[in-house]
Amino acid sequence: MSYAADPRVLFAAERTLLAWQRSAIALMGFGFVVERFGLFLQMVAHQPASESQRGFSLGLGVLLLLLGAAVALISARQFRQVAKSLDPAVVPPGYWTHVGVGLNVILAVIAVAFALRFLWPNQ
Repeated sequence: MSYAADPRVLFAAERTLLAWQRSAIALMGFGFVVERFGLFLQMVAHQPASESQRGFSLGLGVLLLLLGAAVALISARQFRQVAKSLDPAVVPPGYWTHVGVGLNVILAVIAVAFALRFLWPNQ
């Protein structure tokens, strides 16, 4: 039996997509926290943060947000390729294989929106 005709492959691919989705969410969350940590330090110290301190937390936070967005998009693309290669008979009738992909795209858009908002806060 070919792997494309085995119904377990679809569910294994979907579990893998969800695992990558969790990783993308974790990266995005960590990026958000790192970006906001510079603001927290400024508030605790009751003094303005230096440009290098603010720039470091901003840069690292935005980088992690964009990395999370990339992970979400790449994993969605990989899942679509695997789902397309499967025999249509192994996909249960009415089963939506595109929901996880759509959610990953939405997560990536949100991460990019946060990154842009952090880079241009006065817009």
